[in-house]
Amino acid sequence: MSKTDAGRFLEDFRIGETIRHATPRTVSTADATLYAALYGSRFAVQSSDVFARSLGYPASPLDDWLVFHMVFGKTVPDISINAVANLGYADGRFLKPVFPDTTLLAVSEVIGVKESSSRQTGVVYVRSTGFDETGDAVLSYCRWVLVRKRDEAASLREEHVPDLPKAVAPDRLGAACPQLAPGAYNTVLAGSPYRFGDYAVGERIDHVDGMTVEEAEHQLATRLYQNTAKVHFDLFAAQSGRFKRRLIYGGHVISLARALSFNGLANAFHVAAINGGRHVAPLFAGDTVYAWSEVLDRAEISGRSDVGALRLRQVATKNRPCGDFPLKTGEAYGSDVILDLDVWVLLPR
Repeated sequence: MSKTDAGRFLEDFRIGETIRHATPRTVSTADATLYAALYGSRFAVQSSDVFARSLGYPASPLDDWLVFHMVFGKTVPDISINAVANLGYADGRFLKPVFPDTTLLAVSEVIGVKESSSRQTGVVYVRSTGFDETGDAVLSYCRWVLVRKRDEAASLREEHVPDLPKAVAPDRLGAACPQLAPGAYNTVLAGSPYRFGDYAVGERIDHVDGMTVEEAEHQLATRLYQNTAKVHFDLFAAQSGRFKRRLIYGGHVISLARALSFNGLANAFHVAAINGGRHVAPLFAGDTVYAWSEVLDRAEISGRSDVGALRLRQVATKNRPCGDFPLKTGEAYGSDVILDLDVWVLLPR
């Protein structure tokens, strides 16, 4: 009997089953420092204990996307080790601030399975939740993945496509952000004078800067999250595949776009929710990533006078600066678009 695990294939998933993922991971200040070194993020709340404490946090929280990647990485061996592609996200909420020395665990529920017409693959839908060592949920999100079948002739026991919300309602935002101390948010130290009221629906922001991705750094980042997907590491296997190269983890692109968005959205200090998103095209080492954001909506948060929420469409491109905003709403994707993400972020009032 083999002691190794080849991972789950499409026919192994059962709707309604709960999967508890290995391995608990204590996230340290060192992890946060490495994350900053990999992406160059400069958001003041996540950079300075002093700044964070002035707002009412007990210390500087971990970057929201670092928490996401740590939870996501745990799900890979059980959900997407045999995936062809990660297709999309929906209904994601950051539920509690996470600080260094927190131990993260992950659990997923299978909420849908649907075989492809080719019978070679199918889509698996899961809701994954990250917990801290106290048992409190810190993050919850849905994603769907195109997964290979072990046996093309195998029939699925049950098929179902879940009905997922198109956006997280504004009244569900703010759980992971404490009430900010009145007048404490220092826009000079944060790096921008622009607060919630300075942004308008329909406004587009070219984040100007670009970042070229190197082979070593994207693999280091993906190992940091304990993401074991073979397509990111195994060049020998990749050379016999479609692209002949290692693919860069899609979450790496999300964090690059977030870091680049500082130039224009420096006071968007917290990602509160993931409404939706997809990785449109692959990214490879040597490509240069650019990003732009469009304000889709503005929302007040019930009971909060300290912060407001912006719904942003954040688009990342490769090898094409965004000065001409190459993608309009409803326009077909070009080969240079690699990420189209819909999120709620919080800014001070």
